[in-house]
Amino acid sequence: MCSPSPGKKRMNTDVIKLMESNHEVTVLGASNELMVKFFGPAESGIWKVRVDLPERYPFKSPSIDLTNIFESFLPQLLAYPNPTDPLNSDAASLFMFKPSEYVLKVKGERLFS
Repeated sequence: MCSPSPGKKRMNTDVIKLMESNHEVTVLGASNELMVKFFGPAESGIWKVRVDLPERYPFKSPSIDLTNIFESFLPQLLAYPNPTDPLNSDAASLFMFKPSEYVLKVKGERLFS
């Protein structure tokens, strides 16, 4: 039986550290596919991030998918939102014209028309 490669050892170490953190981590199928839940900047917002660690990790960066985030200013614009130049025009429109509906949407609550 051969021992894991240094890259696989590093991947396992990093996954264990992530699982010991304050985030909820679920392993999806293979050990290199993860779903991570963390608290977003909006009050009581929970974001889900799908992480796929490639075979060449850490020499090749992981793929990240922000699965349930309704936000017009992601990723680098969260700290300095500018609703007049949005990445997501639907979210920006709610933010500017229906702020209470925007807050509900960001929190993941259903909107009833």
